[in-house]
Amino acid sequence: MDRTLKALSLILSYPTEGLQTAMPEIGAVLASEPRLTAAARRALRPLVEALAQRDIYELQETYVMLFDRSRTLSLNLFEHVHGESRDRGGAMVSLLETYRDGGFEPTTSELPDHLPVLLEFLSTQPFVVAQETLADAAHIIEALTERLFRRDSTYASAFAALSQLAGVAADQAAVAELMDQPETDPEDLEALDAVWEESEVRFGPDPNAGCPASRDMLARMDLPTNPAPGMAAE
Repeated sequence: MDRTLKALSLILSYPTEGLQTAMPEIGAVLASEPRLTAAARRALRPLVEALAQRDIYELQETYVMLFDRSRTLSLNLFEHVHGESRDRGGAMVSLLETYRDGGFEPTTSELPDHLPVLLEFLSTQPFVVAQETLADAAHIIEALTERLFRRDSTYASAFAALSQLAGVAADQAAVAELMDQPETDPEDLEALDAVWEESEVRFGPDPNAGCPASRDMLARMDLPTNPAPGMAAE
């Protein structure tokens, strides 16, 4: 198992008391990771310390306000390229099929494209596969990093670390397109309702499914771009 990818999966998950207990070990893994620069390892310390020491309810509230109530910071990766369209559902069915082919059965209520779930899966794969998958999502990761830096969030350091592990420069045109998406105030409940009032995600085949970004990510993992009929997420 790639312990660094597993550690990043954990610190990007919803904070729990169990996570707080594990933070000394998680912090040690990240502090000794030679694939990250010394600056990147130092930048992770405030996040590691906060997750280990801050009040658990404050941590949970911060997490929800960032990642659950701000669509442009969503940890569901395909949402950034497909929104809530049918294309996203088809891509997720294929992703779930690949998880199972790799002997990985998600035991979470999160969607297959949820970043911590993807990182946990990638931690079980050869690093070359993980790196290529992260490289295909590099523009999403960089946009999330920049948005979190603008909010002075210590979580930005985790995404900056993922960018380093991807080992490629993100497509700046793709980053700019993502950054053009308007921010929604997480305190404005009416605006949030309007943003989220879209069609549901459908986990069914679509002969026209896919966009270049998600197709590239799926291809790196030997995924079909059109899932077989009858597949359903559990």
